[in-house]
Amino acid sequence: MMLNITEYSVEKLNDPFGILSGERFEYFLDIEVPEEDELFSANGLYIRVLFVVEEQVGKLIKYDIYEKGNDEVLDFDLEEEEEAMISDFCLKHLDEAMIN
Repeated sequence: MMLNITEYSVEKLNDPFGILSGERFEYFLDIEVPEEDELFSANGLYIRVLFVVEEQVGKLIKYDIYEKGNDEVLDFDLEEEEEAMISDFCLKHLDEAMIN
C-alpha cells in the first residue's frame, strides 16, 4: 500500500503537569489509498498521529487510522516504509506547530 497525504493539521500538546519528557505533537493526516487497497474506504481516511521530539530527535509514538464520517478506528497497521514516510512528514512540519 502506498498512501498519499492530502491535507493535515498539527498542534503542539501541552503537558500542564510536566510529567512527560520531550515535546508532543498531534497530527491529523487526511490520506488517500488506491481503490484496490484493503484499507480503501469510499468515505475517506485519516490518521491521528502522536509524535514526540526529545533531545532533537523526532519519533512517531502512536497512530490510529480512522474512517471519515463515522470516526471508526480501523484495525490496520502501516508498513515500515509508510511509518517512516509519516515520521519524515511530521518532522518536516513541526515548525508549523510551533507558530500556532
